[in-house]
Amino acid sequence: MTLPMKNMVFPMIFLRLAEWFVYKLLANSCYKAAMKVKNSGYFFKNSSFRSPHQIQLYPNVSKCNLHSRKSETIACDIQGTLLRSKSFFPYFMLIAFEGGSIIRAMLLLLSSPFLLVLDFEAKLRVMVFITFCGMKIKDVECVGRAVLPKFFLENLNVHVYEVMKSVGSRMVFTSVPRVMVEGFLKEYLSVDCVKGTELHIVGKYFSGFVSSSGILIKHRAMKEFVGEKQPEIGIGNSSSLHDHLFISLCKEAYVVNKEDTISILPREKYPKPLVFHDGRLAFLPTPLATLVMFMWLPIGIPLAIFRIFIGICLPYKLAILLGKLSGIRLRVKGTDPPRSENGQGVLYVCSHRTLLDPVFLCTSLGKSLTAVTYSLSKMSEILAPIKTVRLTRSRKKDGEAMQKLLSEGDLVVCPEGTTCREPYLLRFSSLFAELADEIVPVAMNTNVNMFYGTTASGLKCLDPIFFLMNPRPCYNVEILGKLPKELTCAGGKSSHEVANYIQKQLGAALGFECTNLTRRDKYLMLAGN
Repeated sequence: MTLPMKNMVFPMIFLRLAEWFVYKLLANSCYKAAMKVKNSGYFFKNSSFRSPHQIQLYPNVSKCNLHSRKSETIACDIQGTLLRSKSFFPYFMLIAFEGGSIIRAMLLLLSSPFLLVLDFEAKLRVMVFITFCGMKIKDVECVGRAVLPKFFLENLNVHVYEVMKSVGSRMVFTSVPRVMVEGFLKEYLSVDCVKGTELHIVGKYFSGFVSSSGILIKHRAMKEFVGEKQPEIGIGNSSSLHDHLFISLCKEAYVVNKEDTISILPREKYPKPLVFHDGRLAFLPTPLATLVMFMWLPIGIPLAIFRIFIGICLPYKLAILLGKLSGIRLRVKGTDPPRSENGQGVLYVCSHRTLLDPVFLCTSLGKSLTAVTYSLSKMSEILAPIKTVRLTRSRKKDGEAMQKLLSEGDLVVCPEGTTCREPYLLRFSSLFAELADEIVPVAMNTNVNMFYGTTASGLKCLDPIFFLMNPRPCYNVEILGKLPKELTCAGGKSSHEVANYIQKQLGAALGFECTNLTRRDKYLMLAGN
């Protein structure tokens, strides 16, 4: 290739890209303008010619009969149908942030204005490239299993879910990447078949491109999969032409309208209890919400450091005052019961929400306690403003260590052994009940609106920082009365009876459900076992 030809390559590529971008911009702008004119009835001089309601080809999903459907099959999409929101941007952002990095999440956010002028296929390809390029397959699968289900469940369309629950066989065809939704659909909704866009893979990594089969087209994919056998029920979005083609292949077709997306599925009606989930983000990261988060970070990080400093260096009363001024809400209910005269320390038994539980209990009581914990990073141990002792999970050694600490002073323990974010209490270890008769249950709960202060797969040393980075983190501490002697081991109760009684007492105070799940169950579930 001659030198002049080489010099012409880049300008030609640039012109092609500019031409493609202008074409997409003009095409979408003209289409949107035409739709506005059409919907406004501009060309009808006589308003009587305009229909007060848009003609709907298919009945609303709420009209579907749910009785005697167990032998039938349903086919639907997850985007805009099974989920109330049409945009899948927040779920791409969750993968970019939780499975990738903050830089990847920022790049995806910066692309959001340009996504507005692209058609659906181009938009999807751009989001796929930014989100998945160079990511490990196992990292994406981990986010799909441990992070996304919470947000999917909170966004389920009640009417579509009721129809899906009433049938015996379920199929989902979607244009979004299959790897994002398959785990949730099969584990929580018992979907038999999930067909989605396949992504190109190089070794153990995603390349960021769609596979050679391209973006999945729903009606074609269903034709290929079912052949001549029509599914009994098809559900699509009323505003999508592709969905109309898709559901026309079914014996009965229904559509989801805008008014069907208002109702939220209550937690008690979830197809499967959501006890465990992972990830740092406590909100659905829409473009606007994500922008607010990035704008908050330059304030939130120094604020978290300041809050840690006052907790470590200042007296309790002054720390509470400055903490409240910085936005921390500490709500304390109940009083510290008087100590007995036997010289033995009091054992405070807490529900476990974050690593900061013992710290906020000490602050609430205005006195120093020793905390025993199973999982504590070196960084947290160094920064802790109170004495901490790490347990070994050896019942004999831990019992001896706790007995010695109780002889020296008051002790705080979280017998669940791990944190739980949702309104559930895990099974209590009975070891603490064998060691003390002076037991005070403490119901602790937290409330955050931006970042979770716990993680199962991330760096635990950052847990307190993420919690304190929230604009207005809240800690609720309720000190219950001292356990009567007749309900302790000294009163003839077994250690298991004492542990179960305290678990129920704390569950009633918090409004939480008591379970038999353990720390081992948590990590097995989040690992997909």
